[in-house]
Amino acid sequence: MVYFCKNRYYMKTSQLAEGLKGSEIIKIAGEVNALKAQGEVIYNQTIGDFDPSIFPIPEALNTQIVKAYNNNETNYPAANGMETLRASVSSYLSENLHLDYSKDDILISGGARPLIYAIYQTILDIDDTVFYPVPSWNNDAYTYLSRNKAIVVETKAENNFMPTVEDIKPHIKEINLIALCSPLNPTGTTFSKETLLKISELVIAENKRRLSKNIKPLYVLYDQIYWQLTYGDTIHYNPVELVPEMRDYTIFVDGISKAFAATGVRVGWAFGPSPVISKMKALLSHIGAWAPKAEQMATAAYLQQGGHVSDYLTHIKGELNDRLIAFYNGFCNLENKGYSVKAIEPQAALYLTVQFDLVGKTTSEGITLNTIQDVTSYLLKEAKLAVVPFYAFGTSTDSNWFRLSVGTAKKEDIQTIFQLLESALEQLN
Repeated sequence: MVYFCKNRYYMKTSQLAEGLKGSEIIKIAGEVNALKAQGEVIYNQTIGDFDPSIFPIPEALNTQIVKAYNNNETNYPAANGMETLRASVSSYLSENLHLDYSKDDILISGGARPLIYAIYQTILDIDDTVFYPVPSWNNDAYTYLSRNKAIVVETKAENNFMPTVEDIKPHIKEINLIALCSPLNPTGTTFSKETLLKISELVIAENKRRLSKNIKPLYVLYDQIYWQLTYGDTIHYNPVELVPEMRDYTIFVDGISKAFAATGVRVGWAFGPSPVISKMKALLSHIGAWAPKAEQMATAAYLQQGGHVSDYLTHIKGELNDRLIAFYNGFCNLENKGYSVKAIEPQAALYLTVQFDLVGKTTSEGITLNTIQDVTSYLLKEAKLAVVPFYAFGTSTDSNWFRLSVGTAKKEDIQTIFQLLESALEQLN
């Protein structure tokens, strides 16, 4: 649209740019920062990241990064990633997940986000349809940016908010991509072997039908960036492990961001069918979404240091699990006292799924909490606790479930958090 102002014409930005939605997490961050500016102590459990003072990257990785910069590894990397890193990732996948992908089936990028965007752009034509469950992270944004249609299914607490084959089956003939994540952001829950097996078998059956009719295949985006952060008896599964035929239709997204607290190091990788990976490489080469060369060389060297890797994973998993269990037990204690809260036992990642069933309750000042936004604000102001409502991850706005992240949590603060939270809940009628 063209506007006239002060004798000059100017253009509004594109419809794509105009239609982008703001982040609910950023809105909450604004409230948090405003309260902090007033001198308030806020326990900010909204961020899907790590406080480096609590969770630094592995010392051995740090050493390799410094070494790479001292070796002047500062020019352009290869478009698909440095060969030494792709070979290192190939070996790491084979040793730890028994997935055999050659270095040429692996694509390196600056974290997972460019890879997910590239999968959407590579697999989907404009107006093709992607299926994704909610809550889930950013699929709505990628679908919008790729100008695709979406079939969105809101998952259920009784299924740990993971999609089921029954969720997907009614739509199987009309979709072109299924976007899955396990362990799941925002819930920290995972696929059971049975559920993922059934979904994979459904995809294979549909692709046999499509092959007989010369129809474009149905692909699965499988984001497993948290796969190394599992706790207790939880086991991570993937489609290709369970149904080898899924190799032709599964594009994995992975990297060092979460398991090694290296969100700012920006080294991610995708792997999958060679024709798809090749086209993703071509697309990303025009965007320049490379991981820095020094960090690539450092990661390649680090992944080959099995003892250091194992020790670090044991450490970070223990620290995250301690925090998740402490928060989980705290919510169970509040529930046992009769407060309207609940939590799902932690399985993986750095997230706890919690429920605050507080809509309709009235504060001591006589103000009724009419919406989930009201509940979120009340928790922030009265309990000094910042958490993210599931509607920020695509669910209906009346979902009373929230994501609580422990990557910035200090163990010594958890008891105080629950004292403040119980006091805030006690004030509600």
